[in-house]
Amino acid sequence: MTALKEFERLESGGLWRPEADAQRRDVIVSFGDATLVIADSAGRALTHWSLSAIERLNAGQHPAVFSPDPDATETLEIDDDTMIGAIEKVRISIERRRPKPRRLRYLGLAISVTAVVALAVFWLPDALIRQTVSVVPAVKRSEIGGTLLGHIQRVTGPTCRSPLGTQALDQLRKRALGRDAGGQIVVVPSGVQQALYLPGGIIVMNRALIEDTEDPATVAGHAIAAVAELRVQDPLARLLEAAGLRATFQLLTTGDLSADTLRAYAEVLIASPPQRPSDDNLLPLFEAAQIPSTPFAYAVDVSGESTLGLIEADPMQGIEPPAILNDGEWISLQGICS
Repeated sequence: MTALKEFERLESGGLWRPEADAQRRDVIVSFGDATLVIADSAGRALTHWSLSAIERLNAGQHPAVFSPDPDATETLEIDDDTMIGAIEKVRISIERRRPKPRRLRYLGLAISVTAVVALAVFWLPDALIRQTVSVVPAVKRSEIGGTLLGHIQRVTGPTCRSPLGTQALDQLRKRALGRDAGGQIVVVPSGVQQALYLPGGIIVMNRALIEDTEDPATVAGHAIAAVAELRVQDPLARLLEAAGLRATFQLLTTGDLSADTLRAYAEVLIASPPQRPSDDNLLPLFEAAQIPSTPFAYAVDVSGESTLGLIEADPMQGIEPPAILNDGEWISLQGICS
């Protein structure tokens, strides 16, 4: 059998030169399955050439001269067109299957470029945000939160500051979030749909969340929901994601964010506040504060359908929780914007 299906056996004459300074001699060339067999007139094999190693030294000329040696010290001259065609056909087929270094270099370059781009697009922003968030001190967070609050007040109006109402609000904050919890709760006349948690621990709450309920547990629930966002994502990281890579790098290197960046993010917060945290994040906080979650659940959805988990798993079911505010404090809180 031969390497080509169309030939059971293929032989021809040829002139073989074993070395550069040797005499050429007549030989019989046999086309095998994987080799070219060169034999003398008696049929004794003189050498075998691997078909995959054969190179043609005089492309387009006749007779054809082949060599298995890159230095062309051993050559074979063939005049038979059928044998020449068979060798060329095998050579071309092998060459097509042989790896192309240039193509591999281009492919390697393309893969490298793609990897770098993917790294820059998908990994670098998150890594830069994580690094920035980890090094921003509490004082700078409070400054950023205060500036955001200033921009928010341009839409909502100034915060409500009646003395007794402010005292009651602070009492509710300590009761809902713990006496050691930092930050503050501020109430604005309008503009925000739900309680917002700003960097520095500032919680912004619409007066309607206080005035449209008769239960302090509902207001405490809104504060708890705002704090629960911390279990989902750091509010500073959320800001930097919205602001982009340039603003993140600016904060990391200079410690500041531009007024335009904070103004734009304040508008985003008002228009598209974060989604309510999951029940799994909320319920442990209600339990720790010993505040029922049911009043907050019905305040969010009067039907209770979308907040059924907070109602059924209320940690204070069947328990009389400690008072959040006394009657006088509650009246003062509801009148904080009067």
